Amino acid sequence: MIIKVLGSGCANCKKVKAMVTEAVQELGIEATMVEVTKTEDIMGYGIMRTPGVVIDEKVVHAGGVPSKPQIMKMIQDAV
Repeated sequence: MIIKVLGSGCANCKKVKAMVTEAVQELGIEATMVEVTKTEDIMGYGIMRTPGVVIDEKVVHAGGVPSKPQIMKMIQDAV
């Protein structure tokens, strides 16, 4: 599983990355984490607001900070 966090590196983007990392560890899932920070790369996913979360090239969240339970559900749904 490849999980990408899309964002400029702002505080919210870092918070989402940290929560995704925690969720992956808690769920015991093997995943590769990737940060996408280039604006043109982020726009390629069709999102207008960051942070965004992409799991195996499918956008599962865009804009705002999801809760940890929401992140865990996104990951479980993608498994």
